[in-house]
Amino acid sequence: MSGTVRYDLPEADDFTRPYWDAAARGRLLLRRCGDCGRAHHYPREFCPHCWAGEDRVAWETASGRATLYTWSVIHRNDLPPFGTRVPYTAAVVDLAEGPRMMTEVVDCEAAALRIGMPLSVTFREAADGVWVAVFRPEPPAQDA
Repeated sequence: MSGTVRYDLPEADDFTRPYWDAAARGRLLLRRCGDCGRAHHYPREFCPHCWAGEDRVAWETASGRATLYTWSVIHRNDLPPFGTRVPYTAAVVDLAEGPRMMTEVVDCEAAALRIGMPLSVTFREAADGVWVAVFRPEPPAQDA
């Protein structure tokens, strides 16, 4: 695939580098505002809720837990490299910390998807050293 434009890779910059470095280590980061206390995702230098500046918003590690808000099973996508992955499940999840996040649900048949189903984060290597957060169903709770 050398020379082919890829549409699934992030454009990391100095600001988002902590996010992508954490993902490569299997950690999902959020930004939380020190003024209003709310977390947000995707990473921004300011709080999108109260507009507090960069000096009031900090990185924190998310729990990795989420619930499925909505999804769409994609059967055709001609942009590289998505065509080799179809069908796949594009989704929006509600993170336990509050923000919604666009992602992909993996390791789950489409017929098993349910709004509100518990999910947990895992990471997929999209390219050499570039890891992205995806979610899979949480295993059923074991009765003690």
